[in-house]
Amino acid sequence: MTNTTSPAILNPIARPEVPQELAENIILTSLNDVYDWARLSSLWPLMYGTACCFIEFAAMIGSRFDFDRFGLVPRNSPRQADLIITSGTITMKMAPALVRLYDQMPNPKYVIAMGACTITGGMFSSDSYSAVRGVDKLIPVDVYLPGCPPRPEAIMDAIVKLRKKIANEHLSERGNLAQTHRLFTAKHTMKAVPPILTGEYLKAPSRQAPPAALAEAMGMAVPALADQVAEPTPISE
Repeated sequence: MTNTTSPAILNPIARPEVPQELAENIILTSLNDVYDWARLSSLWPLMYGTACCFIEFAAMIGSRFDFDRFGLVPRNSPRQADLIITSGTITMKMAPALVRLYDQMPNPKYVIAMGACTITGGMFSSDSYSAVRGVDKLIPVDVYLPGCPPRPEAIMDAIVKLRKKIANEHLSERGNLAQTHRLFTAKHTMKAVPPILTGEYLKAPSRQAPPAALAEAMGMAVPALADQVAEPTPISE
């Protein structure tokens, strides 16, 4: 008697198919995909702005551009935020506060450098003593958003690019994404100089007593500077 049953194939060539009755009720995915999907769909940016770029960022929150469609909920506390958009010029006086806010944010956290002033110093990069030439000297930047200032549509594009970056991350690579070093803007070594406008030039001898050659040229006597100052008139009761 011959065996008509076909032997079981241990390693089939074709991809195993999900039956129709299960395909409509079961979603097959990995834990890493669910983790990345949850993070990219619930980015909570910090309400932080230092200059004119924040006006465009505030317009994103309005109903016209509908910031919430990406699941972005602005937070006022860095301990509840995982995204910081550095919208505006960062000065050396603001740098320690920015680093403190970034350190208080829980991991994983992301940074979008918004505007030319934040990325390179912008219009202040050549003659300003207080502007930081690039926020990446203080905190690591994930997405650079150039412009002066960028439109709200450009911010939405930067958010989409950041979401793509988060979607490609893996749980096993989280240790490699940790920050290993940080560069700080060096303090300036300028020396304080005394003020120029001290009023001492008003007490010069040439102003107190005009030279005789000036009086001869004018053909009249030139009174001294002290004689030209009128005495204050007392207020009568």
